[in-house]
Amino acid sequence: MKILLHCCCGPCTIHPLSSLRAAGHTVHGFSANHIHPYTEWRRRLDTLQTFAAEEDLPLILDQNYRLGEFLRAVVYREANRCSWCYHDRLQCAATIARRGRFDAFTTTLLYSKFQRHELIREIGESVGRERGVPFYYEDFRSGWKAGIEASRRRGMYRQQYCGCIFSEEERYRKR
Repeated sequence: MKILLHCCCGPCTIHPLSSLRAAGHTVHGFSANHIHPYTEWRRRLDTLQTFAAEEDLPLILDQNYRLGEFLRAVVYREANRCSWCYHDRLQCAATIARRGRFDAFTTTLLYSKFQRHELIREIGESVGRERGVPFYYEDFRSGWKAGIEASRRRGMYRQQYCGCIFSEEERYRKR
């Protein structure tokens, strides 16, 4: 299949890309994220672009810094921010997948052991039905450690939080 892979960052793309290619799929990357602050968003995007170039991964980029949109959508609904974020990113990916005549779309969010996989799957399948392009579900967590080790060997920038302003705060509160 020709699959559009929503990529949140370079390190999280390593294992899903490898797994999809090993299964014989043709993969194109897509990036659209609400990462805070701007310097973090830029650093993650640069790392992803470098990785994509090294791996010959065609990459479609939404280079709009969309923090304001995210904040307007989740203010006073912080407890449901992940649902909104998943939906927004998967909706963007599904729209691009349909326009590009991809057979399916998926996301590197399914690589993280910290993300809510059943919610991602549910939203992905719903958005896929709405947009007319199937959501490809694969639990990429099996490659969690290998992906981390590979990113370290490559000297890739590795972030310590999902990217939203609220998770950044949580990161520091846990210390």
